[in-house]
Amino acid sequence: MADITDLIMEDHAWFREQFARLDLLRGDAASDAEALHTVWRPLADRLDLHAAAEEEIFYPQLLRVGEEDPAAETLDAIGDHNDIRDGVRDADAAPIGGDAWWDGVTRTRLANDEHMAEEEREGLADFRRTAAAGLRESLGRRFTTYFEQHPHAETVRRDLDPETYVDTVENALDRTTEDPSLGIGSLRAVGGFRDTDSLESAGNTKGPGPQ
Repeated sequence: MADITDLIMEDHAWFREQFARLDLLRGDAASDAEALHTVWRPLADRLDLHAAAEEEIFYPQLLRVGEEDPAAETLDAIGDHNDIRDGVRDADAAPIGGDAWWDGVTRTRLANDEHMAEEEREGLADFRRTAAAGLRESLGRRFTTYFEQHPHAETVRRDLDPETYVDTVENALDRTTEDPSLGIGSLRAVGGFRDTDSLESAGNTKGPGPQ
């Protein structure tokens, strides 16, 4: 089983490939809205689900074991996720293939490109250095399972206030004494952020509410 950092990197590579496919379609006079939708819809949905999975599974553990200012890394990441979600919402609100739609797609891409570069250089690198292999693999299993359990992006598409998110997770970490590498119970205690009442305090400002 690949560890969570490998799985996140695989998603990043796929995101870049899908935006490249949209480039090709934009330059093809024969492409139509259906062709654009075929690429955009899975891409937009995976972007939302990927962000939510990171917020539930990866970033709580980075805050636990990271050494290179994980709070700052997490604040930046949650803010980036909000920008990505805003771009997706803007594109989805516009007729597909029109100027406003392409503007939303471009904003999504720019926000995602910035996020991926920072995450690969900072949070993922920090986590590889500090997290035990067993923890990375355990989180990788949870990351994979997350997408099986959440087939619809609408259920997780909402913004989070970065500072409230970090404060809430750090408070949960203060109350958790178990080593998260020892079992799924301790992982759920810290990483199951979206399935607890504390999610409400993390600042759901846009989009559908929690399940």
